[in-house]
Amino acid sequence: MELERKEYLQKLIDKKDNGRVKIVTGIRRCGKSYLLFELFTKYLLKQGVGEDQIIGIALDELPNAKYRDPFELDHYIRAQITDKSKRYYILIDEIQFVSEVKNPYVNDPDAKINFIDVILGLMKIKNADVYVTGSNSKMLSSDILTQFRDRGDEIRVNPLSFAEFYEVYQGDKYNAWTDYCTYGGMPVTLTLASHEQKSQYLRDLFARTYLKDVVERHSIQNDIEVLEDLLNITASAIGSLTNPTKLSNTFASEKHMNISSATIDKYLGYFSDAFLISKAERYDVKGKKYIKTPVKYYFTDVGLRNAKLGFRQQEETHIMENVLYCDLLRRGFDVDVGVVEYNYKKEDGKSARKQLEIDFVVNRGTQRYYIQSALSVSDSEKRAQEINSLIRIPDSFRKIVVVGNRINPWKDENGILYIGIEQFLLDEKTIDM
Repeated sequence: MELERKEYLQKLIDKKDNGRVKIVTGIRRCGKSYLLFELFTKYLLKQGVGEDQIIGIALDELPNAKYRDPFELDHYIRAQITDKSKRYYILIDEIQFVSEVKNPYVNDPDAKINFIDVILGLMKIKNADVYVTGSNSKMLSSDILTQFRDRGDEIRVNPLSFAEFYEVYQGDKYNAWTDYCTYGGMPVTLTLASHEQKSQYLRDLFARTYLKDVVERHSIQNDIEVLEDLLNITASAIGSLTNPTKLSNTFASEKHMNISSATIDKYLGYFSDAFLISKAERYDVKGKKYIKTPVKYYFTDVGLRNAKLGFRQQEETHIMENVLYCDLLRRGFDVDVGVVEYNYKKEDGKSARKQLEIDFVVNRGTQRYYIQSALSVSDSEKRAQEINSLIRIPDSFRKIVVVGNRINPWKDENGILYIGIEQFLLDEKTIDM
């Protein structure tokens, strides 16, 4: 079985030889290495590029540990660029493994050499095109991008979308959605046959890769249990409004542990940096402003989320919302949680104000969509409840209700589109029906 990852491969092809470093980011084991070393390499070879012109190195592999020293890495690559008449393609996997070392050529004890220096140096080689992967969003922090001097292009790789998963799914396609909601889109799960194998693989990813990465990267020694508990709490509350203070109170009441909201916020930032979770801000549609707190958190992959909870909490409503959120991000949209306020009269005649939630306010350039995720709108009362916020939005942008069951798309008297989740995910054009 070969995963084509057409969307990401095309992005690499479009940016090939553009004079900028291509930074392929995403959660570990989502397919970044496969994209570069299998798919992109195969493309280059078909275009007539010689094998000796493709210089690849995976820094997360133990035999390559010496090249985590920036001087060793730089020497290794330059030694293979031997012919000025040829174009070389440099593929460095998991660049964040490169250590920061003291600059031995200056007296300043604070002078350091790191992967930035290596990449900037390689970019100056006229017959070299540089590609790196990384599993830490701090690679793209403002200070690092400043050092690239606007010479870096990010290509964010995600776990398999439902459309990619569906295309290679080996069983009855009718069961694809259920399996995707259970095991998510980490590519290796498609090669495993049983629930036990998939469950063990996903659990091991958390314990031996993601959690270990966070602990080692931030030198955490005493709070590993807190990290585990925070992941569990966050996983249990996907799609629910929360904030560090609320989570701190949860630790106090349920775990009898005093963890400050500042520490909670810091650890959530670590998970976000590792691409494990993503934060959705709240946006006041009428007031046209962001609301600082509370926010929502979603997992990058629902299979990882489910495995963290031992597959015990399979709330299809929240899982479907998580999948929808991730797919909208993958499509290149900015996705917020919406709030619309309205005034009404209470039974006693007094005025009151109420906030209604819009699951997603979705923007890309001048495009905007308001999307509700609803497991079902089978009766008029449930449908009225789901669209209550949408009909109070004071603009004419497209409004959509994505439902959990298979239906023929239709529009109501308000112009609101109703469409099934599978069709919405499999055909990106349906957002503009």
